[in-house]
Amino acid sequence: MSTLPAWKRRFIRLMINEQVLRFGDFTLKNGRRSPFFFNMGVISRGDALLEMGRAYAAAWRVESIQCDVLFGPAYKGIQIATAMAIALAADPQPLNLPVAFNRKEAKSHGEGGSLVGAPLKGNVLVVDDVVTDGAAKLESKAIIEATGAKACGVLIALDRQEYLDGRRVTAAEALGLDHGLPVTSIVNLQEVIDYLGTPDEGVQGAQGFRQTMIQYQQQYCAQ
Repeated sequence: MSTLPAWKRRFIRLMINEQVLRFGDFTLKNGRRSPFFFNMGVISRGDALLEMGRAYAAAWRVESIQCDVLFGPAYKGIQIATAMAIALAADPQPLNLPVAFNRKEAKSHGEGGSLVGAPLKGNVLVVDDVVTDGAAKLESKAIIEATGAKACGVLIALDRQEYLDGRRVTAAEALGLDHGLPVTSIVNLQEVIDYLGTPDEGVQGAQGFRQTMIQYQQQYCAQ
């Protein structure tokens, strides 16, 4: 029986059923072939967005992350941070955290600028889907700190736990070690593999990919 908390199991099930987490044979941007692909951008229904937001809110509470503002990097981070804020406000112990996000291109008319939503102040948590090489998260850090606020960390959905080229640290670990930007994830690759090792009638066929996931993990990832 899986030792994963029920809320993590619900989240992995949601990711599989919504085709956010897909299994097969995929070529990544770096040319590596991967047995899985993760794309949070496919979530578009209200009920799935709410469930996603609840998972982010649960991870935030479990890890006791202290922050004053949620920052969603354009573009996927925008709906993630918004969904998380709504889930926190609707929680039995409600909390209203302000949300901000950036535009890819600064607006020259109207309110102008590249930032939308709440003012960035105090400790700002970057909320996104995954960490690849960390470049996008460092861009968010620079945006936040240019306002005088502090980027206090990153909360993501899935930590792929893949080592950076030439280093025995993962991309998520490097953000904390090299840049003082600790990364927290709802689930990591090992937890996904653990989940696939247990029966779940809510997910059909996913368990069959567990062995290829293990092989990929052994070759490229921290364990």
